[in-house]
Amino acid sequence: MRDILSDLDLGEDKLSDPVREIQKGLKKVLPKRFYRQASVIPGSESGFVVALDGKPVRTPSRQELGVAHAGLAEALAAEWEAQTDLIDPATMPLTRMINTAIDAVAVAQEEVFEEILRYAGSDLLCYRAEAPDALVAREAELWDPYLDWAANMGARLILSEGIVHVEQPAEAIRAIAVLLRRYATPLELTALHTLTSLTGSLVLALALAEGQADPADVWAAAHADEDFNISQWGEDHEAAARRASRLIDFEAAVLILPAR
Repeated sequence: MRDILSDLDLGEDKLSDPVREIQKGLKKVLPKRFYRQASVIPGSESGFVVALDGKPVRTPSRQELGVAHAGLAEALAAEWEAQTDLIDPATMPLTRMINTAIDAVAVAQEEVFEEILRYAGSDLLCYRAEAPDALVAREAELWDPYLDWAANMGARLILSEGIVHVEQPAEAIRAIAVLLRRYATPLELTALHTLTSLTGSLVLALALAEGQADPADVWAAAHADEDFNISQWGEDHEAAARRASRLIDFEAAVLILPAR
C-alpha cells in the first residue's frame, strides 16, 4: 500500500512545532483519497492499528500507525475516515502527533524530556504585565492558582514583571522534572511537548495532565493577554485563524493524555 504518511512528511522532524507542520502540509499538493474505509484492527504485536481497506497504515519508518488504547485508535481512524476527496494533514493532528511519537520521539526520549523541561525556566505564568491594572488582575486571577499548585508540589517559581528574564530556583526545576518523569512514553511526551509549546507554560501542561485543570480553563489562561487585547482593540482575523489552527492541535494532545 502506498505510504501516504511519507508522502505528506507527517511527523518526520523531531520535536517539530505543530503549527509549522500544518503550514508545511498546506504548501504541498494534497493527495487524493485512495481508500474506501478507515478502521481499527489489532496490531501485529499489540495494541490497535489504523487500517485503510483492511491494510495497516505505516509510518515513514515502516512501523504500524497504532496505539495501545482502543478509544484513541478509533479517534485516529476517524481522522482518516473524515477525509473527503483529498487527504489534508491540517485536519489530522492525531495522525501527525502519533506518527511523530513512533518515529521520532521514541528514539530521542531524553532529548524530548530536556526540551520540554527547558520551558520551566521561562514559563509564561512567571512573566506578568506591569500595566494596565485590569490586565494585571486578570493574569493573577487566571495564573496564580496554577502557580500555587506547582508550589504545593515543590516547584515555587519566581515572578517577574515585563520580559526581564528571571532565573528560577534549581529546586523548583527539579520538582517539575520529577512531575514530568511521570510521563515516560513517547506518546505522552509528544502530547506534553505540544501542550507546552502551544501554551508557553509547562506548569499549565502538567496541571492539565495531572487532572488539576480543565482544558478550556488552560486554553483561556494561556491566552489571557491576547484575550485582554481583543477586549480592548477587537480581534484580528488572521490571528484568529492561527489560534484556531493551534486549538486543533491542543485538543488532539488533550485527547492523547487520558489514554496513558
